[in-house]
Amino acid sequence: MIKQHQSLRIILLAILTILAGSTFAGPKPFEGVITYKITYPNTKINESQMAMFPKILTITIKGDRAKSEIVTPMGPQIEITNYRDKTKVGLVNFMGQKYAVPETTDEILSEMKDDPVPEVRLTADTKTIAGYMCKKAVVTVNDKGKTTTYEVWYNEDFGASNPNFDNSLYKDINGVLLEFSMITPQFTMLFTAISVEKQTIPNKEFDIPADYTVTTKEELQSKMGGGM
Repeated sequence: MIKQHQSLRIILLAILTILAGSTFAGPKPFEGVITYKITYPNTKINESQMAMFPKILTITIKGDRAKSEIVTPMGPQIEITNYRDKTKVGLVNFMGQKYAVPETTDEILSEMKDDPVPEVRLTADTKTIAGYMCKKAVVTVNDKGKTTTYEVWYNEDFGASNPNFDNSLYKDINGVLLEFSMITPQFTMLFTAISVEKQTIPNKEFDIPADYTVTTKEELQSKMGGGM
């Protein structure tokens, strides 16, 4: 059980990193929901641990606001992004303990300033994902002497402008990511869009729920024993 909780903490960190850069907004407002399936290719994890890993990511968009959500055994992990003022709020549900963690633009940029700078190569390759024609980019990052390469498929037709500004890995890709990955020493997470549905989204979808306690990232880390 201890090993399972350690794995879940690692995957939660990966999820929060991915959520930081996977939502979007743009000059031609899109309103609806994108659903991604999550798979774990080439990952050596036993079946009992794998059963606890999340399988679905949803991103709800309305103009310049977006909400990303992944359901984990510890509870739903949510991030609400406002692209008008470049701020966001993380909604962390940890075994029923619910916290809202707002971040300003300066805080977001400060978190990214020491990250390695990725090299992005745009290609002529295309493929269709969830009904949308996507272009391929190859992202290479050297982190302390270790080089990792990511293949990313993105679409530019959603009217997005700098949609990945808050993700240091994908910030230079000016398009909506419909297939992307997160690689850690323990596992690889592959996100692939399986549906894009246009629908009316109520404004309250982007409010902080009343049962969440507003706190800072430092205070949250202290509450979780430094494990987040």
